[in-house]
Amino acid sequence: MLAGMHLLLSGIVGSVAYGLAGPSSDVDRIGVFAAPTVAFHGLHPPTESVVTTDPDTTLHEARKWCRLALSGNPTATELAWLPDDCYETRTEFGERLIAIRSAFLSAPRVRDAYLGYAGQQFRKLESRSDGTFSSDTRRRTAKHARHLARLVHQGRLLYATGVLEIRLADPGWFRAFGERVADGRLTEARTLLAEVERDFDRTRTPLPDRPDEARVERWLLDVRAAHLPPAAG
Repeated sequence: MLAGMHLLLSGIVGSVAYGLAGPSSDVDRIGVFAAPTVAFHGLHPPTESVVTTDPDTTLHEARKWCRLALSGNPTATELAWLPDDCYETRTEFGERLIAIRSAFLSAPRVRDAYLGYAGQQFRKLESRSDGTFSSDTRRRTAKHARHLARLVHQGRLLYATGVLEIRLADPGWFRAFGERVADGRLTEARTLLAEVERDFDRTRTPLPDRPDEARVERWLLDVRAAHLPPAAG
């Protein structure tokens, strides 16, 4: 962590959080931190993101994280919806962020983000061969297929209920789906993606058309106020 930064909320995400981790799976972490408020007034703005490997960790400054979550970014959004046992840092501002997590959601952005990211995974699958490739390529193909299935499942459920499911109820189904696609059954991935697009079209969602940016702004301004230097005596 960079000097002067204050970690507000962090946790384990990815396959461990979803219940899809295998023996060789990496442990991915994400977090949100606050830079000192005065740092935004100098010549050089504070770092917006800190990314490290070994361990694999991505930390976003509070404003950057808010922008990502307001856009519907699935990776950023899941930090506010993790199971309790996946959190590693939970400060008062982190708890408040979890409490307003629904304020970041909006129907069109959830739809566009989850279908968009799932579409990226499908394009990666289309660039693969027909199942006669190396074991490493097959492993990565199965991984992309699991990601596609997980994204459309989470997005569809979030759109329909307003709740983001992180820990999957049936992880075995997603593993089996990935293996089938890696065996060359790309049509299953194409069919799933098309089905979910139709589900979005016919689902009545409780999500609003726009996120509640006023609530998000209040939280962020409170973070800025709390990270001002003490007043001179």
